[in-house]
Parts: sequence; structure tokens; C-alpha cells
Amino acid sequence: MQLHPVGIIGTGKYVPERILTNQELEQMVETNDEWIVSRTGIRERRIAAKEQATSDLAYEAAKIALAASGVTAEELDLIIVATITPDMSFPSTACLLQEKLGAKKAAAFDLSAACSGFIYGLATASNMIATGMYKHVLVIGAECLSRITDYTDRNTCILFGDGAGAVVLGRVPEGRGFRSFELGADGSGGELLKVSGGGSRTPSTPESIADKKHFIYMAGSEVFKFAVRIMGNAAEEALRKAGMDKGDIDLLIPHQANIRIIQSALNRLSLPEEKSMINLHKYGNVSAASIPIALAEAVEQGRVNEGDCIVLVGFGGGLTWGASVLVW
Repeated sequence: MQLHPVGIIGTGKYVPERILTNQELEQMVETNDEWIVSRTGIRERRIAAKEQATSDLAYEAAKIALAASGVTAEELDLIIVATITPDMSFPSTACLLQEKLGAKKAAAFDLSAACSGFIYGLATASNMIATGMYKHVLVIGAECLSRITDYTDRNTCILFGDGAGAVVLGRVPEGRGFRSFELGADGSGGELLKVSGGGSRTPSTPESIADKKHFIYMAGSEVFKFAVRIMGNAAEEALRKAGMDKGDIDLLIPHQANIRIIQSALNRLSLPEEKSMINLHKYGNVSAASIPIALAEAVEQGRVNEGDCIVLVGFGGGLTWGASVLVW
């Protein structure tokens, strides 16, 4: 079977209007701006309005990506939404989005791989197009993490924000598009980063709510150690699979979780900071949405040019990780 080259033909992003600054967090928990910036690099994050859900954020990003791609909603074959904060358990956020967009012939499903979800979604969609199963796939990372953040927990409430990033995938000329994917998981670390309430193991009860089981729990230092190791490993393995090396990288787009983790990856790949897209100071950690938001901003800013080698890399709860090499 001959595989078609597949790439990104349109990008878009949406972040809510409400900004939550470090100074505001100082009034809510025992923390301060200097400590947050020095430990994480985050200065502010966006918070969804009361009436907004994840599908609403995804819809705004999707409209922009579709317009940029020249593909109409009716031409979409599939919608994949990577999220850990769906509007509801079911139907999927992707199905709700399909209705909002009017993408009547598109199949739709959600994908749950936490902060790695967008890259997992790209790998899934890319292979479906490469084999000829589909022509156009919309892949979105969208999150309303503020809904599962405990704003009395100073270790986690400083980190997370809301937003959505979207891409349209389609066939591209020979020599362009995705060159490789590296996906992985280590379920033995599942307890390190989780929301344990609301599933079949710990159903929603007055007790689970009182015990704050429906908020994000993170063992910060253990997750940090894992992330520092895996970001470089995953990027290097994706480059090896693509037959390329770190000297070929024009732009690194990492998951925006912590500036020290990003700097560690840059050191591992021998890259200067100007060869990476960093925006976590504005948005914090937006889980599955962070890489597509950063990619869309890089495109907006003219930092992505035809023929550039772009490496996307992320890690997340599961524990999971993913990386991809893309020639624009």
C-alpha cells in the first residue's frame, strides 16, 4: 500500500478573555508572584467564563483552523478532541463539537491521554489519512482545567488554565508533513497525576466531593523528574525514527508545563531558547491544548516557514508522552 504524505494545513487557537494573574492568586492562597515565576515561569493563565464549556472553546479554535485550511466543516471526515475535561462523560465533546460545526459527515470521538493527548490525536489522524481512509481530519486539544483545579491547593492552582488549539490535517506534497511519531506510556506512574473522583472506581458521592477527589492531584517532584527525563528522550527518538538529528530542528514546540522542564529539553537537544516556542507565561499549563495553542501562535507570529523541521513533544498523566517530527 502506498502511503500519502500527511501534514497540517490549518491552525487555530482560542483562549478565554478572563485573565487570572499571580497577584490575584496571592490573595487566594499562600504564594507570591516571585515564587511562582521562579519555579514555573508562569505569570498568568486564562479562565473560561461561567457559561463556557470545553466544546465552546474547541468550537472557536476549530472555526479559525478550518478557515486557515480552506476546508469546510462539511468536508471533514473525522473530529478528534483530546481532552481530560469533557463537557460530560458522554456524549463525547467531539460529538457536541460536530453538531456545533455542522460537520454532518464526520465521525467523532474524544481521546484521553492528558497533556500528551494532542500528539496521540495527531498520530491517529495522520495514519488514517496516510492509508487513504480519510482526507481531512480536525484534531483539537481543548481544556477547562479551572473546573477541576482546587484553588485552595497552592501546589496545583498556580499551574493550570483553560483554552483550545486546533489543526486540520490533510494530504501535502511529497517531502512535507509528518516524518515520525513516538508515543509511550507508563501506567505504573498513574497515581502521580490524577483526578480520582467521578469514575467507576470512585463514583460521585457527597463523601468524594468533601474529600476533594474531583480535583487534580499531582505529586509535583516525581512528575517533574519524569518530565525532565522523558521530554528529551521522546524528542530524540522521534528524530531517530525520522532519520534526522537535533541539528535539523528549526523550531521546538514543547508542552507548556514548566519553564525548567522546557529548558532541560533545550539543553538535551543543544538548542538555544530562540529555537523554541514558549508561551506558558501567558497561559500556564493547558494540558492537551498547550502544544496546539503554541503551534498556532508560532504560525501567527511568522515563526514557521515552508520546509522547516518542527518537533512537537509533550508528557502528561498516565503517565504518557509523545513526540513528532514534522516538515512544514
